[in-house]
Amino acid sequence: MVNCLDASRAWICYWICHSLSLLDEPLSSADKSCVVNFLSQCQSPNGGFGGGPGQDPHIAATYAAVNCLIILGTPEAYNCINRPKLKQFLQRLKAPDGGFHVHDGGEVDIRGVYCALCVALLTQVYSEDLFNNTREWLTACQTYEGGFSGYPGFEAHGGYTFCGFAALCLLKSEHLCDIKALLRWTTNRQMNFEGGFQGRTNKLVDGCYSFWQGGLFPLIYRSLMKAGDTCLDGHWLFHHRALQEYILICCQHFNGGLLDKPEKCHF
Repeated sequence: MVNCLDASRAWICYWICHSLSLLDEPLSSADKSCVVNFLSQCQSPNGGFGGGPGQDPHIAATYAAVNCLIILGTPEAYNCINRPKLKQFLQRLKAPDGGFHVHDGGEVDIRGVYCALCVALLTQVYSEDLFNNTREWLTACQTYEGGFSGYPGFEAHGGYTFCGFAALCLLKSEHLCDIKALLRWTTNRQMNFEGGFQGRTNKLVDGCYSFWQGGLFPLIYRSLMKAGDTCLDGHWLFHHRALQEYILICCQHFNGGLLDKPEKCHF
């Protein structure tokens, strides 16, 4: 288990600190300093953060580390981030077509765009030049179904759709995509029998899409309301109770924690 999570250690810091923040459970100053010290060891001299100390920087690990440091909220945490090198790292990852590589020489997909945009805005290294043609790349990822794919021409997927539409919202450009088609696709991902969301058409329900698909509704609602459409006033267009029942009845492990689906339970 330790070996397989070695590249996720920055994420583990983020998940724990984020969960504690949501639960309004404060960390001591000493614990915060320990987390900052660890994440500083994950920062590459060439910019960005790796999943663990000494590892190559990755945009997803950078997203996790930066968000964790922002949650900690101390001067030590803020000063830990080498912003000039971070901007250079993002500039290296930028692809000519507007997408972003996930690491030096790595694949380009919509996760890279979302993570790069979040990191740039949170650390105030955002510039229009850095994202000059990213809006067009993002809209090219919207498929005929209404959702977003990881790369133009591929299949719509819940996680990619959240990343793509959230990125457009951060760029204040959500009007460039077909929001009504997106809403139709998203509502159709909740399954009548299970109550949870599937990630793609004709796929199994999975607990993680409670976030990826469920998180789309507030963004879509906000965008439609901003455009003057009041037809959704007070309605999210998904079945709250059914989703809650799926998570509470099917996705809880008896030892605590959550599962993606019942058959993944290990006794």
